[in-house]
Amino acid sequence: MKRILIIEDDVDVREELKVLLCRNGYEAEYITDFKDACKQILAANADMVLLDINLPGVDGESLLKELRQVSDVPVIMVTSQNTEMDEVLCLSFGADDFVAKPYNPSILLLHIEAIFKRMNKNTKEDVLPYNNLVLDLGRGIMKVDDITVELSKNEMGILGYLIKNQGRIISRDELMSYLWDSEEFVDDNTLTVNINRVRKKLEECGLLDVIQTKRGQGYIIG
Repeated sequence: MKRILIIEDDVDVREELKVLLCRNGYEAEYITDFKDACKQILAANADMVLLDINLPGVDGESLLKELRQVSDVPVIMVTSQNTEMDEVLCLSFGADDFVAKPYNPSILLLHIEAIFKRMNKNTKEDVLPYNNLVLDLGRGIMKVDDITVELSKNEMGILGYLIKNQGRIISRDELMSYLWDSEEFVDDNTLTVNINRVRKKLEECGLLDVIQTKRGQGYIIG
């Protein structure tokens, strides 16, 4: 169950929000003291924050800016003014979305759902599993059990492409074309060097013969 933290000074509004979210499958909570709000947000370990732009004693935009220095938790800014300037300011400070009061509950829920769907999609795309190996493209690492190894951009590109095309022979030209399209130019000799580096790092994790060479055809991960 996703946890959503409500940062709202209007008692009635935050109670209504909590009921709405809980009725729609979320866990919801709120803070009532806005002193050290950033610390409270971090301590709540929420999956999303609904942040009112106008809070007593604190500017919501400044709070968002402070939060973005230490956390990438999704934030939907809520304001009483539906102006382009407010929207630009909120998004420029790192908000994931913008909702104006009075908001339609169904539309607010759609905004929340859209962000969570996007997060799930990005997570799936950034993490590639292969047997007991996990390639984390977002962090540039591969993990095998308790072993973590850093990879270069070329190494990530090569291993990631082979895993995505598991069971299919990938020619050297196809690999180089893929890396070119990814704005990481690799010539023939550089490809050989990086393939060898990937193999060595796999061996350091106890994985032997993961990348097989098919003479005259290319490479394959079975």
